[in-house]
Amino acid sequence: MSPDLVILLTAVLVSTASALLGSFLVLRRMALVSDAISHAVLPGIVLAYWLSGGKATLPALLGAAGSGLLTVSLVEWLTRTGRVKNDAAIGIVFPALFSLGVLWVSLSFRNIHLDLDAVLYGEIAYAPFNTLELWGLTLPESWLVMGGLALLNLLFVLLFYKELKLSTFDPSLAAALGFSPGLLHYALMALVSLTTVGAFQSVGAILIVAFLIIPPATAYLLTRRLPALLGLAVGIGILSSLLGYLLAVWLDTSIAGMMAAVAGGCFALAFLFSPTQGYLTTRLRHRQQRLEVTARLLVAHLAHHKTPVPESEIQEEFGWDARFLQRVKQKALEEGWLETRAEGLVPRNKDLGIR
Repeated sequence: MSPDLVILLTAVLVSTASALLGSFLVLRRMALVSDAISHAVLPGIVLAYWLSGGKATLPALLGAAGSGLLTVSLVEWLTRTGRVKNDAAIGIVFPALFSLGVLWVSLSFRNIHLDLDAVLYGEIAYAPFNTLELWGLTLPESWLVMGGLALLNLLFVLLFYKELKLSTFDPSLAAALGFSPGLLHYALMALVSLTTVGAFQSVGAILIVAFLIIPPATAYLLTRRLPALLGLAVGIGILSSLLGYLLAVWLDTSIAGMMAAVAGGCFALAFLFSPTQGYLTTRLRHRQQRLEVTARLLVAHLAHHKTPVPESEIQEEFGWDARFLQRVKQKALEEGWLETRAEGLVPRNKDLGIR
């Protein structure tokens, strides 16, 4: 089987599974929780190894899910006490749990195969070498694990779409209608934990956080409709995977790093050029709006004069320089609000929408 195909499909499955859940994390303003979970699951993985006596994937997934739920519960408990803010609670809990996992490994499991660098950074280039036998076929482990998680996340979103949508935007109404926002919240966090640890061996915690947050955040800048946001988040994640791999091969650099960089580049483009919320497009739109308002003001001022008004007089009255006046005049001419004569400027007989 082609190593390129294994790597690409692994990245696509990871990005898809992550984007489906990450969209709700972004909408719930819980993006930092994903970073906390990605590090705090280490004690759960170590505990699962200790109980199972091996590095089987299923115990590690279950241990990670439990550790992730513990992280969320501790963060929420600290926040509810009112003594620390949510961001401070996250900053307290996840370093404590992560350091506990590191100490546990260093003190009790010195000779086991649990590479902390791999957990943090991952190496997707090794995905073709980790295989499992299934029904007589040798398949990449990453396909089975991440394919199952992507399917599980998709089913979760499809089956509980209305409940997730309502509890995300109005949890009080969801509770009043008989839904269980708390149960959905913990189910979502459990799936985030499972997805995070499932991607450790393939891509590492850094890239899984990037896939969980960056594509949904990029989609959020492009649309305000939830179905479109979910579709765009998945599409941006897949695009980042494919383009990142091609660029990594071309530049001979880190595959996971390049995928994260491409995702960041997509966010930067959306941040700058989004038709509705882009920084540059918004500034340009505001500039055009200010110019239009100023042109309306000019024409309204001219309407109070019975004779054409020389441009020098307009500059004196409004304190405008000649360059700015030319821009305002050009805008008014384009809109058909103004006429120029030898004696000066006069308004056209046209409704300007001024009240």
